[in-house]
Amino acid sequence: MKAIIPVAGAGTKLRPHTYTQPKALIPIAGKTILSFIVDQLKDAGIDEFIFIVGYLGEKIQDYVLENYPQLKTHFVFQNERHGTGHAIELTKAIVGDDEVFVVLGDTICEYDIKEVLNSPYSMLGIKKVDDPRDFGVASIGEDGFIDQLVEKPAIPKSNMALVGLYKIKETNFLFECLHTLFLKSGHVNGEYNLTDALDCMIKKGAKFQSFKVKNWFDCGKKETLLESNATLLKKFGGNTDYNHQYINTIIIPPVSIAAGCDISNSIIGPHVAIGANTSIKHSIVRESIIGSYTNLFEVVLDNSLIGSDASVKGLSRSLNIGDNTEIDFG
Repeated sequence: MKAIIPVAGAGTKLRPHTYTQPKALIPIAGKTILSFIVDQLKDAGIDEFIFIVGYLGEKIQDYVLENYPQLKTHFVFQNERHGTGHAIELTKAIVGDDEVFVVLGDTICEYDIKEVLNSPYSMLGIKKVDDPRDFGVASIGEDGFIDQLVEKPAIPKSNMALVGLYKIKETNFLFECLHTLFLKSGHVNGEYNLTDALDCMIKKGAKFQSFKVKNWFDCGKKETLLESNATLLKKFGGNTDYNHQYINTIIIPPVSIAAGCDISNSIIGPHVAIGANTSIKHSIVRESIIGSYTNLFEVVLDNSLIGSDASVKGLSRSLNIGDNTEIDFG
């Protein structure tokens, strides 16, 4: 089985951070979004990955090659973004007849991955949501199989949303349906949805079962990213070395502090993730994500997202600051 991870999106809801960093490389709970996904699949035994890259794709490629040299990797560039269906179609030559597990590049979920991989059927991850109109929606028949998939329906037939996890066994069938979709110009606002191709497969007789995810961590915008960071830190704990030499500093766990940080006369936590080689002095930081090589001096941060190579001085409360930024509130 091959894993396909589409990471070509521009991540507009996480700007200004995604002007300089792909959304998949945004840090969360001491790791990147992408590393949560890759580690989960790798630990389940998948060792061949296809990354569909576009915007800032070279950074994704460099990150994967540096951090996962043991994996067999392919990089496919989606230069014009025409949706997830178009992205998957670009992998046809690499996939061949193999089964695939498609995981959208901003999808961190908890589920029984071994059960999914061992199932004799194609499977789609779902979760019950209050308002399914912004998602692909699955209707499940009395036989337990999915009988219909609709992308962002105005009047949903169920509240079971697709979360971005797709195990597909009949890949030849998938690419046939994608081709049919393109021939019929079956796009919405210029985008071809994978959901429509999967519904085509179902209509032609393919069997899809659903599996429910225990937790679905939303990394799409600042507020939900910070919530997910707090939840993951609580679940897995921080990775701070509590034998640190942070002078006159109180650490309130769970906190993740990367190597090389210089912290003094500060209070850090709870629910804070700090990147490598960051300097924090005379500050209070809670419920926040701080990038690498960043300098904070005499600040009070709460529910803030600070990029890498940034510098903030003076008093503040809640900030959303991108990379390579300098702000002096003094």
